[in-house]
Amino acid sequence: MRKTPVTFLAVATAAVVLSAQAPGLAQGEPAPADVAVPPADAVVGTSGLSSKVLSPGSGEQRPTADNFVSVHYTGWTADGVLVDSSRNRTTPPLFPLSRSLAGWQECVQLMTVGENRRCWLPQVLAYNGRDGHPTGMIVFDIELLDIRTSPKVPPPDVAAAPDDAVRTASGVAYRVLKPGTGTRRPTQLDRVIVHYTGWTTNGRMFDSSVLAGAAQTLALSEVIAGWTEGMQLMVEGERTRFWIPEELAYDGQVGSPAGMLVFDVDLLGIE
Repeated sequence: MRKTPVTFLAVATAAVVLSAQAPGLAQGEPAPADVAVPPADAVVGTSGLSSKVLSPGSGEQRPTADNFVSVHYTGWTADGVLVDSSRNRTTPPLFPLSRSLAGWQECVQLMTVGENRRCWLPQVLAYNGRDGHPTGMIVFDIELLDIRTSPKVPPPDVAAAPDDAVRTASGVAYRVLKPGTGTRRPTQLDRVIVHYTGWTTNGRMFDSSVLAGAAQTLALSEVIAGWTEGMQLMVEGERTRFWIPEELAYDGQVGSPAGMLVFDVDLLGIE
């Protein structure tokens, strides 16, 4: 979405720490008292996974294996050694659930957004003896923050802005998909931390930080005009879909997507 042609973000899904990389150590998060053995009130699945709701979520939607999920988590070995924690990171991880540990896939599919759950993963559902990874049972506290469909699936209204979209004087149309949690709006001089996906109106995805597995920090003075305008309408925590006409997008630049472009954008923070 920069003004000049760019090599768009790689669309190959980044390796997920829970499945493909050795976990990193975190600091300052003590193991729960029941880390060694699931308590009597934990629910035991047929696979051997045990889990317990620590605090309930909201709504009824639960993720499926082909969804992307945003989470915070902390993991320990059964003897209380801290394995990994997302709490040390600037933004919570967002990744395809299918790329996580088998026990993670099973446990997270039991959850609703906002729920906190403790999951006891037997070795066969955790790292399963992989070199460089912890052995034995691993215990994770997981907070499910968000569920979304794969960016490879275009939204149903990608071809044209619906009647309930708001239209600005310049021609940008937008619709809020998820209300924000903050009150601040960026200015054109700010840098923003975002997750986004962009499609052409025929449903072709051409760029996605979600699929690449990394939020992006962008200067609003250096992006396409439709982004500069649209981002200033958002508050932190908000997700909005934008329909940006060609003249406010890449305006015929060679090597860039042509025509009206559609973006789903999450404003994660303002620098």
